[in-house]
Amino acid sequence: MTAISRYPVPDLADLPEDMRTRILDVQAKAGFVPNVFLALAHRPAEWRAFMAYHDALLVKDTGTLTDQQGSGQGLTKGEREMIIVVTSAVNQCLYCVVAHGAILRVYEKKPLIADQLAVNYRKADITPRQRAMLDFAFKITTASHLIDDGDHATLRAHGFGDDDIWDIGAISAFFGLSNRMANLSGMRPNDEFYLMGRVPKAPKPAA
Repeated sequence: MTAISRYPVPDLADLPEDMRTRILDVQAKAGFVPNVFLALAHRPAEWRAFMAYHDALLVKDTGTLTDQQGSGQGLTKGEREMIIVVTSAVNQCLYCVVAHGAILRVYEKKPLIADQLAVNYRKADITPRQRAMLDFAFKITTASHLIDDGDHATLRAHGFGDDDIWDIGAISAFFGLSNRMANLSGMRPNDEFYLMGRVPKAPKPAA
């Protein structure tokens, strides 16, 4: 079996209870344990911090209008995954492109979208709003020192509020960290990710 990391990978049974519970919950939902949960687990304090920030950015209600000033329309779960795939492609992170590409296909129900974004998001089948969002994520990833008020104005013109713009930048920045740690550790994507969302499920026969 090919190693999932060049660093030690602890046995699930040896992990602290909170970590083991979280990993088993993921396994129950996905049917397998994504390798990132095990590959980072040999440093528990960093694992917990990583997962906490991941959840703060990605595990929350999205895509709904709110009354909060400057919130905009919010990012859908699929749009958040688009940001991750484009950021990870720029950083040449195999693990994150494959894993989050699979999640993106599932959320968007579009078998082609992840490959399009990973190769050249400018030619992908996305909306002008999403193109503006990914232009900003790309700039955060490659030239964040050049971000200026004009970038924010462009996003506002597409309906993004200040909170949305923060989310785009924060997701891209966080996965810049994730990409580099995955590349550092030689993290291998689970085989299961490669086929997820590529072939639509056949409809269930009528009763």
